[in-house]
Amino acid sequence: MSLSPSLLSITDAMTGVLAAGGNPIDHVVDKDVHGLEFAGMKVALSAISLVVGAAVVFVVLLLASKRIQTGPASMGTDRYLTKGRVAQLIEVIVQGLRDGVIEPLLGKETTRRFLPFLLTLFFFILTLNLFGMIPFMDIQEFVHALMGHEHKVGGGETPVKFGGTATASLAVTAGLATLSFFAILYQGFRDLGPKGFFEHMAGGKELLYGPLMLKLVVPIMLVVEILGLFIKPAALAIRLFANMVAGHTLLATLLGFGAMALNAKGWGIAAPISVVSIIAAVLISVMELFVAFLQAFVFMFLTAVFIGMMSHHGDHGHEHGHDHDHDHAHGHGHGHAHAH
Repeated sequence: MSLSPSLLSITDAMTGVLAAGGNPIDHVVDKDVHGLEFAGMKVALSAISLVVGAAVVFVVLLLASKRIQTGPASMGTDRYLTKGRVAQLIEVIVQGLRDGVIEPLLGKETTRRFLPFLLTLFFFILTLNLFGMIPFMDIQEFVHALMGHEHKVGGGETPVKFGGTATASLAVTAGLATLSFFAILYQGFRDLGPKGFFEHMAGGKELLYGPLMLKLVVPIMLVVEILGLFIKPAALAIRLFANMVAGHTLLATLLGFGAMALNAKGWGIAAPISVVSIIAAVLISVMELFVAFLQAFVFMFLTAVFIGMMSHHGDHGHEHGHDHDHDHAHGHGHGHAHAH
């Protein structure tokens, strides 16, 4: 039984998009948008995703903050309740990250300073990761192919105007890691001072002002610490980039199996292969949803760890000392009362 011309064109368009010319990486790599330039430079899909993602994060968090904040007294006890499921979810995430992760790492004072930055990192990366799970790009390519246009424009360009996974671009993850790098440096110089920062990079006071034999190790430690200063944010960028590329490449490969089988063997072979590949793709998509949250958390968490490593934890020491002095004074007063 032959397919009608309209159904045949839809099938050809769909197989062309899913198979992507037999190259699943075509669904993942960043591309320039055909015909779109800014200040004489071509605009990449990832750049559009960054702007849209930033706008979405700003609007969603702004609206959530208004729903989380305490209402007027006329509302009674209801004024303390957060309105809306999204706002409630964001409140739980923020409170969990602050109380369970960031504050134990950095202490109250440093957390107060870096909490807006770290939470912005988390929600921004999460939004970009979730964008990559929504097939904006594939839908546009399907419509483009359905209209009879070529699937590829050529020269690394695409007719698609929005979509893809921005965090699957090393340029994007490197930019995010650069922000973390400057945050780490800022904390180091602010908390330790120039002298303390140099002592930290040289391996600590024990080496720098210790016996002569220990001072011989200082140049080695200095080189290692300086390299580590750049390796840490580089590892953040590569980790996020590699995880996003690997997951989406696997997903594109699975979805392409059915289309390639249809092109090669027809519906008889393509139908069972498509069923298996679609089920596998759904399972992988569930895992990718978890990975989207996990990688956003890991990037934020490791940034907090590296910031904490540049701190002398004076606020921890102050709190501990205060508690110790309080207990000592309480015990002294208790013993004094017994003496009387």
